[in-house]
Amino acid sequence: MSIFTADLCDEHSEKVFVLGAGFQNYGGADKCQGEIVTIKLDKNNADLIPLLRDQDGSGKVVVVDVDAQYYAVVGENLMKFAHSNNYAGIIVNGYVRDTLQIKDIPVALYALGTCPRKHIPVTTGEIGVSLHFAGIDFEQGDYLYGDTDGVIVSAQQITA
Repeated sequence: MSIFTADLCDEHSEKVFVLGAGFQNYGGADKCQGEIVTIKLDKNNADLIPLLRDQDGSGKVVVVDVDAQYYAVVGENLMKFAHSNNYAGIIVNGYVRDTLQIKDIPVALYALGTCPRKHIPVTTGEIGVSLHFAGIDFEQGDYLYGDTDGVIVSAQQITA
């Protein structure tokens, strides 16, 4: 991706929304872009695992909402699944772990921070639902662009 979010904001200011402050990239890719796949979780990542492990992620970014609860929902294993299935990135409204191991996996991973603990009891999630956090409405099929300056979302693809 040779496109920069700052340039996209300048060129398409009426079409893009900027993710609120506080998100950092913990993954091994400095940039990502792609069609959004949404998933809402309740602390546990059980429904995120098959999405990343079994679905073709080519040209896609997964947006995960766990209401910023202090449990890690993405770590080394899920990042390996994402990489194996060609996902460009993951955005987590929550926390991640295994940051030493995931920093070399070439998938972008934006999150609020780190937490060594995961939620053990299995809970259910919903894929393809509307999400809202950090000042943005995320819809399945929207487009996301991320780099070292931040993350932006557009209802339609604005680059080739």
